[in-house]
Amino acid sequence: MSRVITGDESWVYGYDPKTKQESSRWKSPGSPRPKKVRQSRSTTKSMLIMFFNIRGIVHHEFAPQDQTVNAGFYCSVLRHLREDIWRKRPELWRAGKWLLHDDNAPSHQALVTHEFLAHNSFITLPHPPYSPDLAPCDFFLFPKMKLQLKGCHFDTVEEIQRESQNVLGKLREQDFHHAFRQWQQCWERCVAAQGDYLEGDGAQT
Repeated sequence: MSRVITGDESWVYGYDPKTKQESSRWKSPGSPRPKKVRQSRSTTKSMLIMFFNIRGIVHHEFAPQDQTVNAGFYCSVLRHLREDIWRKRPELWRAGKWLLHDDNAPSHQALVTHEFLAHNSFITLPHPPYSPDLAPCDFFLFPKMKLQLKGCHFDTVEEIQRESQNVLGKLREQDFHHAFRQWQQCWERCVAAQGDYLEGDGAQT
């Protein structure tokens, strides 16, 4: 597990309203029901691309505004990732045995991307389709970050990016260790179930 670097991308919004459960509050039996204005996500947003391993964040960047995360752009992100592995995880770089894990997004599976990975000697881990329970960004990193930002208002892309980085900077190494232990448990459950769909606890493999 210490060899794996996992990553993905996700939108971060200038305003993401809390769910009904998250915004609930106590009231006395005789008090009137509080009025709530129905709100929706802000159109101001920024695309965050993130890679991390069991020790913590290895690389992150925000896509330029109006930039589509296509195969060409994703390859440029992977170049930046290689540079940060060399700088931040020299033991993995020297060994040359680190493994890249991402999901099956079109930009990740495009021919151009596969050619880049092969040319630069990336070793990849396959990811089963429709399985966010087997993607640490989906079950750990992005939900943990967005929970802290929900209900907050950010007027500019710069504010979104700054506050996102502030939240990510508070994560501890033990948080990443815990996420990788969860990931391994999900793998084991998937193998035990022979890949069958699991219900009742959020598992979607």
